[in-house]
Amino acid sequence: MRIELEIWRQDGPGDQGRFERHVVDDATPEMSLLELLDRLNDQIAEVGGAPVQFESDCREGACGACGVTVDGVPHGPVANTPSCRQHLRAFGAVTTLRIEPLRSAAFPVIRDLVVDRRSLDRVIEAGGHVDIATGTAPDADSLLVTTDDAELALDFAACIGCGACVAACPNGAAHLFAGAKLAHLALIPHGKLERDRRARAVGERLEEEFGPCSSYGACVEVCPAGIPLSAVAAVHRERLLGVLKPKRR
Repeated sequence: MRIELEIWRQDGPGDQGRFERHVVDDATPEMSLLELLDRLNDQIAEVGGAPVQFESDCREGACGACGVTVDGVPHGPVANTPSCRQHLRAFGAVTTLRIEPLRSAAFPVIRDLVVDRRSLDRVIEAGGHVDIATGTAPDADSLLVTTDDAELALDFAACIGCGACVAACPNGAAHLFAGAKLAHLALIPHGKLERDRRARAVGERLEEEFGPCSSYGACVEVCPAGIPLSAVAAVHRERLLGVLKPKRR
Protein backbone atom coordinates (compact mmCIF):
# COMPACT_ATOMS: atom_id res chain seq x y z
CA MET A 1 0.00 0.00 0.00
CA ARG A 2 1.11 3.55 -0.71
CA ILE A 3 1.24 5.98 2.22
CA GLU A 4 1.89 9.70 1.81
CA LEU A 5 3.45 11.23 4.91
CA GLU A 6 3.71 14.76 6.20
CA ILE A 7 6.43 14.54 8.82
CA TRP A 8 7.40 17.29 11.25
CA ARG A 9 11.10 18.15 11.04
CA GLN A 10 12.77 20.44 13.56
CA ASP A 11 16.51 20.73 13.98
CA GLY A 12 16.40 21.83 17.60
CA PRO A 13 14.39 23.60 20.32
CA GLY A 14 15.10 27.02 18.80
CA ASP A 15 14.25 26.02 15.22
CA GLN A 16 10.90 27.03 13.74
CA GLY A 17 10.27 23.59 12.28
CA ARG A 18 8.38 22.55 9.14
CA PHE A 19 6.56 19.63 7.54
CA GLU A 20 8.31 17.44 4.97
CA ARG A 21 6.47 15.29 2.45
CA HIS A 22 7.54 11.69 1.84
CA VAL A 23 5.99 8.61 0.25
CA VAL A 24 6.34 5.00 1.38
CA ASP A 25 5.25 2.77 -1.50
CA ASP A 26 5.74 -0.62 0.14
CA ALA A 27 3.82 -0.19 3.41
CA THR A 28 1.70 -3.10 4.60
CA PRO A 29 -1.48 -3.18 6.75
CA GLU A 30 0.42 -5.09 9.45
CA MET A 31 2.93 -2.26 9.94
CA SER A 32 2.75 -0.22 13.12
CA LEU A 33 3.33 3.53 13.00
CA LEU A 34 6.86 3.04 14.28
CA GLU A 35 7.60 0.39 11.68
CA LEU A 36 6.33 2.82 9.07
CA LEU A 37 8.76 5.43 10.41
CA ASP A 38 11.53 2.82 10.35
CA ARG A 39 10.80 2.14 6.69
CA LEU A 40 10.74 5.86 5.93
CA ASN A 41 14.12 6.32 7.61
CA ASP A 42 15.56 3.47 5.54
CA GLN A 43 14.47 5.33 2.42
CA ILE A 44 15.89 8.63 3.64
CA ALA A 45 19.19 7.01 4.63
CA GLU A 46 19.50 5.34 1.21
CA VAL A 47 19.71 8.76 -0.45
CA GLY A 48 22.02 10.21 2.21
CA GLY A 49 19.41 12.21 4.13
CA ALA A 50 19.04 12.72 7.87
CA PRO A 51 16.62 10.18 9.42
CA VAL A 52 13.55 11.39 11.28
CA GLN A 53 14.24 11.38 15.01
CA PHE A 54 11.60 9.68 17.16
CA GLU A 55 11.54 7.81 20.46
CA SER A 56 10.80 4.14 21.05
CA ASP A 57 11.85 1.42 23.42
CA CYS A 58 9.78 -1.67 24.18
CA ARG A 59 7.32 -1.35 21.26
CA GLU A 60 4.87 -3.35 23.36
CA GLY A 61 2.86 -0.49 24.82
CA ALA A 62 4.53 -0.65 28.23
CA CYS A 63 7.23 2.02 28.32
CA GLY A 64 5.47 5.22 27.23
CA ALA A 65 8.39 6.45 25.12
CA CYS A 66 6.88 6.39 21.65
CA GLY A 67 4.21 9.09 21.70
CA VAL A 68 3.56 11.06 18.50
CA THR A 69 0.54 12.92 17.15
CA VAL A 70 -1.21 11.45 14.10
CA ASP A 71 -3.64 13.64 12.18
CA GLY A 72 -4.08 15.79 15.26
CA VAL A 73 -4.71 12.91 17.69
CA PRO A 74 -2.08 11.90 20.28
CA HIS A 75 -0.92 8.34 19.50
CA GLY A 76 -3.35 7.87 16.61
CA PRO A 77 -6.94 7.01 15.63
CA VAL A 78 -7.41 3.91 17.80
CA ALA A 79 -8.52 4.97 21.27
CA ASN A 80 -6.50 3.96 24.34
CA THR A 81 -3.65 2.58 22.23
CA PRO A 82 -0.01 3.76 22.22
CA SER A 83 1.72 4.81 19.01
CA CYS A 84 3.70 1.57 18.79
CA ARG A 85 0.48 -0.49 18.76
CA GLN A 86 -1.33 1.61 16.16
CA HIS A 87 -1.32 -0.46 12.96
CA LEU A 88 -2.06 0.76 9.46
CA ARG A 89 -4.90 -1.76 9.10
CA ALA A 90 -6.88 0.30 11.62
CA PHE A 91 -6.65 3.45 9.47
CA GLY A 92 -9.15 2.18 6.92
CA ALA A 93 -8.93 3.90 3.53
CA VAL A 94 -6.61 6.64 4.81
CA THR A 95 -3.52 6.96 2.59
CA THR A 96 -2.17 10.29 3.88
CA LEU A 97 -0.89 10.77 7.41
CA ARG A 98 0.39 13.85 9.19
CA ILE A 99 2.77 12.88 11.98
CA GLU A 100 4.11 15.45 14.44
CA PRO A 101 5.29 15.59 18.06
CA LEU A 102 3.04 15.56 21.11
CA ARG A 103 1.96 19.19 21.23
CA SER A 104 2.05 20.97 24.57
CA ALA A 105 3.83 23.99 26.00
CA ALA A 106 5.04 21.63 28.74
CA PHE A 107 6.74 19.40 26.13
CA PRO A 108 9.24 21.49 24.14
CA VAL A 109 10.47 19.80 20.96
CA ILE A 110 14.06 18.55 21.15
CA ARG A 111 14.30 17.37 17.55
CA ASP A 112 11.75 16.23 14.95
CA LEU A 113 9.24 14.02 16.82
CA VAL A 114 11.19 13.90 20.11
CA VAL A 115 9.91 16.08 22.94
CA ASP A 116 11.20 16.89 26.41
CA ARG A 117 8.79 15.31 28.90
CA ARG A 118 10.83 15.98 32.01
CA SER A 119 7.96 18.09 33.37
CA LEU A 120 6.24 14.78 34.16
CA ASP A 121 9.38 13.58 35.91
CA ARG A 122 9.34 16.69 38.07
CA VAL A 123 5.82 15.85 39.24
CA ILE A 124 7.07 12.44 40.34
CA GLU A 125 10.10 13.99 42.02
CA ALA A 126 7.78 16.30 43.96
CA GLY A 127 5.72 13.54 45.53
CA GLY A 128 5.59 10.27 43.64
CA HIS A 129 7.41 8.26 46.29
CA VAL A 130 6.93 6.64 49.67
CA ASP A 131 9.01 6.30 52.82
CA ILE A 132 9.95 2.71 53.60
CA ALA A 133 11.53 1.56 56.86
CA THR A 134 14.85 -0.18 56.31
CA GLY A 135 15.84 -3.39 57.99
CA THR A 136 14.30 -6.83 58.08
CA ALA A 137 11.40 -7.36 55.70
CA PRO A 138 8.05 -7.09 57.54
CA ASP A 139 5.74 -10.06 57.88
CA ALA A 140 3.36 -10.49 54.97
CA ASP A 141 0.30 -9.72 57.09
CA SER A 142 1.75 -6.73 58.95
CA LEU A 143 0.49 -4.26 56.31
CA LEU A 144 -3.16 -4.98 55.65
CA VAL A 145 -4.78 -3.99 52.36
CA THR A 146 -8.03 -5.27 50.96
CA THR A 147 -8.20 -7.04 47.62
CA ASP A 148 -10.40 -4.30 46.18
CA ASP A 149 -7.97 -1.56 47.23
CA ALA A 150 -5.00 -3.52 45.91
CA GLU A 151 -6.66 -4.10 42.54
CA LEU A 152 -7.72 -0.46 42.23
CA ALA A 153 -4.22 0.72 43.17
CA LEU A 154 -2.78 -1.49 40.44
CA ASP A 155 -5.25 -0.03 37.93
CA PHE A 156 -4.01 3.48 38.69
CA ALA A 157 -0.39 2.33 38.76
CA ALA A 158 -0.76 1.15 35.15
CA CYS A 159 -0.11 4.71 33.92
CA ILE A 160 2.98 4.60 31.66
CA GLY A 161 3.66 8.34 31.71
CA CYS A 162 3.53 8.77 27.93
CA GLY A 163 2.16 12.32 28.14
CA ALA A 164 -0.67 11.79 25.64
CA CYS A 165 -3.17 13.07 28.22
CA VAL A 166 -1.34 16.39 28.37
CA ALA A 167 -1.20 16.71 24.58
CA ALA A 168 -4.90 15.87 24.24
CA CYS A 169 -6.04 18.35 26.87
CA PRO A 170 -7.11 21.78 25.49
CA ASN A 171 -5.55 23.31 28.60
CA GLY A 172 -2.40 21.19 28.61
CA ALA A 173 -3.28 19.76 32.03
CA ALA A 174 -1.59 16.71 33.54
CA HIS A 175 -4.22 15.90 36.14
CA LEU A 176 -4.94 12.42 34.77
CA PHE A 177 -1.25 11.53 35.11
CA ALA A 178 -0.82 13.12 38.54
CA GLY A 179 -4.13 11.80 39.80
CA ALA A 180 -3.20 8.26 38.84
CA LYS A 181 -0.03 8.55 40.92
CA LEU A 182 -1.81 10.12 43.88
CA ALA A 183 -4.68 7.64 43.84
CA HIS A 184 -2.32 4.70 43.56
CA LEU A 185 -0.22 5.75 46.54
CA ALA A 186 -3.25 6.78 48.63
CA LEU A 187 -4.71 3.29 48.36
CA ILE A 188 -1.72 1.39 49.74
CA PRO A 189 -0.53 1.48 53.36
CA HIS A 190 3.04 2.36 52.40
CA GLY A 191 2.03 5.84 51.23
CA LYS A 192 0.05 6.97 54.27
CA LEU A 193 2.87 8.67 56.18
CA GLU A 194 3.51 11.46 53.67
CA ARG A 195 0.09 11.52 52.01
CA ASP A 196 -0.74 15.13 52.89
CA ARG A 197 2.73 16.42 51.98
CA ARG A 198 2.63 14.50 48.71
CA ALA A 199 -0.68 16.05 47.71
CA ARG A 200 0.53 19.58 48.38
CA ALA A 201 3.83 19.05 46.60
CA VAL A 202 2.28 17.44 43.52
CA GLY A 203 -0.44 20.08 43.36
CA GLU A 204 2.08 22.91 43.49
CA ARG A 205 4.19 21.29 40.77
CA LEU A 206 1.13 20.83 38.57
CA GLU A 207 0.34 24.51 38.81
CA GLU A 208 3.92 25.43 37.90
CA GLU A 209 4.34 23.06 34.95
CA PHE A 210 0.88 22.54 33.40
CA GLY A 211 -2.45 24.16 32.72
CA PRO A 212 -5.64 23.86 34.79
CA CYS A 213 -7.98 20.91 34.39
CA SER A 214 -11.51 21.63 33.16
CA SER A 215 -12.62 17.97 33.01
CA TYR A 216 -13.02 17.88 29.23
CA GLY A 217 -12.25 14.17 29.31
CA ALA A 218 -10.13 14.19 26.14
CA CYS A 219 -7.27 12.74 28.19
CA VAL A 220 -9.21 9.56 28.91
CA GLU A 221 -9.81 8.85 25.21
CA VAL A 222 -6.09 8.70 24.38
CA CYS A 223 -4.71 7.11 27.56
CA PRO A 224 -3.10 3.75 26.62
CA ALA A 225 -3.51 2.47 30.18
CA GLY A 226 -7.22 3.28 30.34
CA ILE A 227 -6.85 5.46 33.43
CA PRO A 228 -10.39 6.60 34.38
CA LEU A 229 -11.45 10.22 34.75
CA SER A 230 -11.86 9.59 38.47
CA ALA A 231 -8.08 10.06 38.67
CA VAL A 232 -8.66 13.78 38.09
CA ALA A 233 -10.95 13.85 41.10
CA ALA A 234 -8.17 12.25 43.13
CA VAL A 235 -5.99 15.33 42.57
CA HIS A 236 -8.58 17.64 44.08
CA ARG A 237 -9.51 15.20 46.86
CA GLU A 238 -5.93 14.61 47.93
CA ARG A 239 -5.08 18.31 47.78
CA LEU A 240 -8.09 19.14 49.94
CA LEU A 241 -7.05 16.54 52.50
CA GLY A 242 -3.52 17.94 52.41
CA VAL A 243 -4.76 21.47 53.06
CA LEU A 244 -6.97 20.39 55.95
CA LYS A 245 -4.16 18.53 57.69
CA PRO A 246 -1.48 20.48 59.59
CA LYS A 247 1.86 20.67 57.83
CA ARG A 248 4.52 18.35 59.22
CA ARG A 249 8.09 19.45 59.51
